[in-house]
Amino acid sequence: MKLRNKINLYTSVLFIVLLILMNTSIYFVFSHLMKENELERAQAEVDKVALAIGSAADRIAPSDLLRANVPVDGMIQLLKEDLTSDGKVTSPSEENLGARTSSFYQGEVRELMTYEDSLYVFVSIPIVWSDGSVVNLQVTNSIESTEEMIRILAIVLIVITVIIIIPTLVSSRILSNLIIEPIRTMINTMKDIQKSGQFKQLKLEDTTEGELVEMGETFNHMMSLLKTNYEKQEQFVSNASHELRTPLTIIENYADLLKRRGLERPDLFEESIDAIHSEAIRMRELTEQLLSIARHEQWNIQMENINITELIEDTVNTFQTTYQREMSVLGDKQIVGYTDIQKLKQLLFIFLDNARKYSEELITIHVGQTANEIIIQIEDRGIGIPQDDLPKVFDRFYQVDQARSRKQGGSGLGLTMAKDIAGALGARIQISSKENEGTIVTLYLQKEK
Repeated sequence: MKLRNKINLYTSVLFIVLLILMNTSIYFVFSHLMKENELERAQAEVDKVALAIGSAADRIAPSDLLRANVPVDGMIQLLKEDLTSDGKVTSPSEENLGARTSSFYQGEVRELMTYEDSLYVFVSIPIVWSDGSVVNLQVTNSIESTEEMIRILAIVLIVITVIIIIPTLVSSRILSNLIIEPIRTMINTMKDIQKSGQFKQLKLEDTTEGELVEMGETFNHMMSLLKTNYEKQEQFVSNASHELRTPLTIIENYADLLKRRGLERPDLFEESIDAIHSEAIRMRELTEQLLSIARHEQWNIQMENINITELIEDTVNTFQTTYQREMSVLGDKQIVGYTDIQKLKQLLFIFLDNARKYSEELITIHVGQTANEIIIQIEDRGIGIPQDDLPKVFDRFYQVDQARSRKQGGSGLGLTMAKDIAGALGARIQISSKENEGTIVTLYLQKEK
C-alpha cells in the first residue's frame, strides 16, 4: 500500500473511531443524566405526596388522596406489609400497571424498571398510617417521553457521524497529499537524477518549517556531498590516469627504443634501463600511495608513550645516510608523547622528503612542547609555496609547480596521505611558507598519557 493511502486510511479510521467514541460517550452520559433526573424528580414528587397524605389521612379517604396525586402516566398505591392495598390508582394511559405484582419494602427504594417493554421510574417509601401501621407509598411513573428523547439523540448522533465521515475522508485525502507532496517531489527529483545522471536539489519554501523541510534540507545536503564526491572521484581518476600515463609512455618509448637499437648502442641500452627502472619505481610508489589513501579507514594504529626526540633523531639519521643531506635537530632531548611509532615515522619521512626535494640548504627540525601539545617543526630554505596555493596542498595530485614536481619525482599524494595519517593519530598539521624563502611544516601531537 502506498504511503498516501496509508496516511489517508489511518487518519480516517482514527478520526472516525474518535468521533464514534465521543458520540457514544455523549449518548451514555446524556442518557444517564436524564434517567437520574427522572429518578430525582419522582423522589421529590413522592416525598411531596407522602407529606400531603400524612396531613390529610384522618380527614380524607385513602382512595381520594391517591386519586388526587396519581401521576399523569403512572400508578400510585398504598401497600401493606401483607401485600394488601389500601388503594391503587392508575392513570388512564397506564391501566396495565394495575396487574403488576407488588412487593413490600422495609426501606426507601428508588429504581428504574421495565414493564411490558416500557421504562418506568419506581419509588417506594415507608410511611406511618393513621392506624399506626407502616405502609409503602409506591409511585410508578412512565418515562417514555424521556426514552423517546434519548432515542432521538441516538439517531441524531448516528446521522451526524455518518455525515461527518464524508468530509473526514476528503480532509484525510487532502492532508495525505500535503504530507506526501514533498516526498513525491523528492522521488521525482531522484528519478530525474537517475535518468539524467545530474545532481539536482529540491526547491524549499523559506516560510515552511518542520520535519519535511528538514528532510528536504538533508536531501539537498546529501546531493551536494554526492556531487562533490563524484567530482572528486572523477578528478581523482583523471589525475591518477594522467600520472600513470606518463611513466607508462616513457617505459613504452624506451622499450621500443631498446627493441630497435639497444643491441647496437650500449650507451643507449644503459640509459633506457635506468629510465625504465626509475619510472617503474615511481609507478610503484604512486600505486602504494594510492592504495594507502584508498585504505585510510583501515589504519592499524597502536598508540603508546614514546620519546619523540629520540624517534626524530633516529629518523633524521636514516634520512641523512640515505640522501646525504645536512639536517639539524634542535630542542629538548626528553619530550615524551602519545602516538604510533611507525605512523609518526611515515609522517616525518613525507615532510623530510618534501623538504629535501624542494630545497638545497640545511633542513632544521625543532622539537618543543606546550602544556597540552608537542610541537615538531620542519623548516627548509627552499623554493617555498605561493600563498594562493597553500590551501590546496593537501588535495590529491595537487602540485604547486608541475614541471618542478615532475623533475623531482613528486606525485601530489604525499601531503594528502600525511593529512590522513595525522587524522588517525589525532594530530594537527599547519604549513606556513614564503615563496623563494622556504617552508615550515608544524606538527602538533598529543602529550603522554
